[in-house]
Amino acid sequence: MKQNYQKMLEETIRKHQEKQTVPTLLLHSCCAPCSSYCLEYLSEYFSITVFYYNPNIYPEEEYRKRVLEQQHFIERLPARHPISFIEGEYDEKRFYDTVRGHERDKEGGERCFLCYELRLKEAAELSKQMGMDYFTTTLSISPLKNAEKLNEIGDRLAEEYGICYLNSDFKKKNGYKRSVELSEEYGMYRQYYCGCIFSKKQRDEEIAAKKNGESVV
Repeated sequence: MKQNYQKMLEETIRKHQEKQTVPTLLLHSCCAPCSSYCLEYLSEYFSITVFYYNPNIYPEEEYRKRVLEQQHFIERLPARHPISFIEGEYDEKRFYDTVRGHERDKEGGERCFLCYELRLKEAAELSKQMGMDYFTTTLSISPLKNAEKLNEIGDRLAEEYGICYLNSDFKKKNGYKRSVELSEEYGMYRQYYCGCIFSKKQRDEEIAAKKNGESVV
């Protein structure tokens, strides 16, 4: 049966509100625009550490640009509870080793699932080390990301590491729409491709085909 991850998130929040507790959350962020709504929403209920771990991003100049945008947004966002920032290691080789053999996969396929797991596993390990109450990711805010797969991976890693995964689907309740609004409000840099060299190539091909009036299969 398909899960309603937004309802699961709301139930978790409700339980903590009843207890009048403010749990700690390690929030893996893929980029500042995607994190915008997640942070606006979650900082009302959680003390958040944003974990920026994205070795998939290509090229390095793009990675650096996105890191700075993330830090800048956190500095400017008014939040009820504290938001801190940790940058993970930018290890491109680890990403390429993880997705080897899936270079030709279409965006949203098995290559992406392997990338989800790479980043969520790093978040789970850090969450365990820091003694956080929960960990989760901003990735589900994108209409192009598979929330069911993300939550499946998160739950599996939670069991493996003995920590709690915050089930969520941030695109629900106009979450994605709000992230676009916040991006415009804060004048954020919004990238035109997900992050990796493969997604960039696919997106460039789609843009070129559209410009030439061709259909993309």
